[in-house]
Amino acid sequence: MEYAYLGKSGLKVSRICLGTMNFGDRTDEQESFRIMDTALDAGINFFDTANVYGGKGNAGRTEEIIGRWFKQGGGRREKVVLATKVYGGMGNDVDGPNGERGLSAYKIRRHLEASLQRLQTDHVELYQMHHIDRSVSWHELWGAFEVAVYQGKIGYVGSSNFAGWDIAVAQKEAEKRGFLGLVSEQHKYSLLTRQPELEVLPASEALGLGVIPWSPLEGGLLGRNALKKIEGSRSGGNAERVEKHQAQLEQFEAFSAELGEAQDTVALAWVLANPAVTAPIIGPRTLDQLESALRIVDVKLGEAELKRLDEIFPGPGGAAPNAYAW
Repeated sequence: MEYAYLGKSGLKVSRICLGTMNFGDRTDEQESFRIMDTALDAGINFFDTANVYGGKGNAGRTEEIIGRWFKQGGGRREKVVLATKVYGGMGNDVDGPNGERGLSAYKIRRHLEASLQRLQTDHVELYQMHHIDRSVSWHELWGAFEVAVYQGKIGYVGSSNFAGWDIAVAQKEAEKRGFLGLVSEQHKYSLLTRQPELEVLPASEALGLGVIPWSPLEGGLLGRNALKKIEGSRSGGNAERVEKHQAQLEQFEAFSAELGEAQDTVALAWVLANPAVTAPIIGPRTLDQLESALRIVDVKLGEAELKRLDEIFPGPGGAAPNAYAW
């Protein structure tokens, strides 16, 4: 396994991040335990979850599964860089309107405490805003996160689904307070979703955030079975999307075969090759899927391979404004 610093922090994480969204929903607890044990044995120390994961009507179940896995001992908790998120509603009436989607100092405090209880730990290394909430001031947000850091309940703060200008404003406001600010941005990024190259990736790299791409396989569309019109997952049903991108996917399949690699391996290696990226999130449903993903750190795409992938999946042309103006 390879490791990298998470953004401007001194925290080292594996170049593969284990996503747990399927745990408790599409993956039962026993298989989830096997996946986490195997990931840890393979050197993956970076685990990502969220308070809302667990399947429809079961928000919190994924964190509970991870907590029971930690409870087994054996140094599991000590070896893991744990990341979870706050923003979504948890589907209960305890907090009333303050528990709905969004962010506030009130919600951050209460939802962090609830996550720690489910995870059976007293802290998380990375606490992430699952989405931007522009109705809340950065004065309020940074105040809440500063308290959590000083209490030792979180180590670092990350963002997810932020625009480039949101990242810039957040970092400026943190600097005013003498606070470290954001160390990571979790963002959708793949061969088929390259818009982040315009603003988000350049802003993150310039302002000290490590990018953690989610859905790097586009919900399975860039996987080895896409052309068989398999059912999609996070990104919805794939049949129509396969038809829309069929010509590209056929070229991609042929090119991957030339390289002697599976499509998902090539797609993940391409994401990992971007200098702004710290670690793509893989969300295996089974142990076999995890084991097949471990190879991506060994696949190094050269200039010719990257150029060919640009031809198959054209990006926006670089960072803004050069991508569309002189």
